Amino acid sequence: MFDFYVKTGIYLFCFILSIYSLNALDFNRFLKQGKTVQGQLLFFILSCVLAYLLGNFFMAIIYRFN
Repeated sequence: MFDFYVKTGIYLFCFILSIYSLNALDFNRFLKQGKTVQGQLLFFILSCVLAYLLGNFFMAIIYRFN
C-alpha cells in the first residue's frame, strides 16, 4: 500500500513539474488561429506524457539503488 502512495506522489510531482516547465514554451507560435481548445488539449497531453516518462525514470533510479 505504501508503494502506491509513493508512485502517486512521484507522478503528481512530475506532473506539476512538467506543467511548470512547459509554460516556458510559447505554444501560440505553433497553433493555428482559433484552435485554442486543441492547443490546451495538446498541452495537457504533453504534460501527462512528460510526467509519465519522468516518473518512470525517477522510480527506476529509486528502485535500482534501494
